[in-house]
Amino acid sequence: MFNYDGELEDDMQDLVSAEDFLQFFDIEYDPSVVHVNRLHILQRFHNYLKEITKLPDDEDARKEIYGGYLAQAYNDFVNSDAITEKVFKVLQDASKPAGFVSLDMIAK
Repeated sequence: MFNYDGELEDDMQDLVSAEDFLQFFDIEYDPSVVHVNRLHILQRFHNYLKEITKLPDDEDARKEIYGGYLAQAYNDFVNSDAITEKVFKVLQDASKPAGFVSLDMIAK
């Protein structure tokens, strides 16, 4: 993951909620979508940011990139839901079939 220590990134450190991030990046949002999916949106945003390998030096360009990823993360949940998106490991694991162990396999 990238490591950028500009003023923009310092400002982002002060943001604590999904609403804070969406407002900071001037993204219109439906409060009911955010209320239900706030942690999922922020985790998806974080996942998108982890994929970035290089950023421009210009803060305005970086803010546009970050805002684009946040808008994408938010829209993932406007058009879907947390169960379908499976952002967190617990939801990913829940969709895997449970293993079956027969009694004769235990007795051996």
